[in-house]
Amino acid sequence: MIRFAQVTKRYPGGHTALDQLDCDIARGEMVVVSGHSGAGKSTLLRLLAVLERPTEGKVLVGGEDVSALKRAALPYWRRSIGLVMQDQRLLFDRSAFDNVLLPLSISSHPPREAANRVRAALERVGLSGREKSMPVELSGGEQQRLTIARAIVNRPQILLADEPTAHLDDAYARDIAELFRSFNEAGVTVLLTTHDDALFARYAPRKLVLAQGRLQ
Repeated sequence: MIRFAQVTKRYPGGHTALDQLDCDIARGEMVVVSGHSGAGKSTLLRLLAVLERPTEGKVLVGGEDVSALKRAALPYWRRSIGLVMQDQRLLFDRSAFDNVLLPLSISSHPPREAANRVRAALERVGLSGREKSMPVELSGGEQQRLTIARAIVNRPQILLADEPTAHLDDAYARDIAELFRSFNEAGVTVLLTTHDDALFARYAPRKLVLAQGRLQ
């Protein structure tokens, strides 16, 4: 389903984040990407979301080179994936409901269908009773759940998460890991980065290890 074909990403100044990365991820897999800080983990996800483009090589999804998509096609591509980045970018002046509603508002979903999807997403992550809560009223773990609800409200087939358990205590981290396992069991392809290999070892049978931008 997903293929990184000899992908290299260099940044201005000469830093190489990924170096000739070549790997495949099957539909319905849950794959953990680990490695030291600066190994290229976040860059890998950003290339798949086409937040950045490779310097060399191709990022293929279902045989299509998404790294070559034209600018006008990018919003449509990003609606097909769920993205949970380290910078949560929650809107702190809007309720939990309105935060999750945002992607559907942008894509002009009918109001009733959008509201039903938002409630379903909040229920899925265990926040069904917090629709009217503002993000500042939520704990760190609940804010992360809210971010995940926003990522899945479009019902994506691919879910990307960059260090989704960073800065959470052990109990919250286990809850978030269980959430991703449940999404994967429902057929979603999950690709996430982490420093905590042990946490996800029981959920993801496959692990990719990066070092200096190369697979180990």
